[in-house]
Amino acid sequence: MKKILTLVFSSLLFTSVASADAGINIGISQSFGVFTGSATETELDDKDSEDAAAAVSWTSVFLEKTLGERLSIGVNYVPSALESETTETQRRDKTTTDAQTVRTQKISVDFEDLTTIYVALNMTENMYVKAGMMSVDVVTNETLGTGSEYADTSLDGTMLGLGYNKPFGNSAFLRFEGNYYTFDGSDEITSSTNSDNKVKIDSLDGASATISIGRTF
Repeated sequence: MKKILTLVFSSLLFTSVASADAGINIGISQSFGVFTGSATETELDDKDSEDAAAAVSWTSVFLEKTLGERLSIGVNYVPSALESETTETQRRDKTTTDAQTVRTQKISVDFEDLTTIYVALNMTENMYVKAGMMSVDVVTNETLGTGSEYADTSLDGTMLGLGYNKPFGNSAFLRFEGNYYTFDGSDEITSSTNSDNKVKIDSLDGASATISIGRTF
């Protein structure tokens, strides 16, 4: 998925530089969103599920090519990582009839190289809807009482959005958007230190408000 997104992005970039046609939009966006997710760690036959929610903000850049008067295709890329807060839980494992071991589980997640390819359709002169495919690398930072360590993974997802575009000045524009995101769950990842331990991202969903400024060439 990441290779496909990169190929399309490169094609659009080449078009924006080499084409003499009008209709190239370039801009920068600032987004504010809330995401919820859940994951499950399996240790032998014991499963431990955790849910989390986080408010995040991020900056991205985008490049678009208009196709006629109502349709455009674009790529949005987030150059910096989205970092979650560290979640800490206490896990009690029974070792004997009368004794338990308390294990502290700490984990945070970085979402890197979030890339979206989207299509936007103008419903009116200013209002538009958009839909896209996303890909993001998931980097886990864990200190687990179980001693497990997990490799990084990636997620694919989809987005839907509604926006308002306001031209101003000499070929500049301002946009306001509301977007909804949903990611597919990951495959089960086996610990590199204990093959009996596995983790799986069950779900990741979110919504954001975005303001963008750009220019048409």
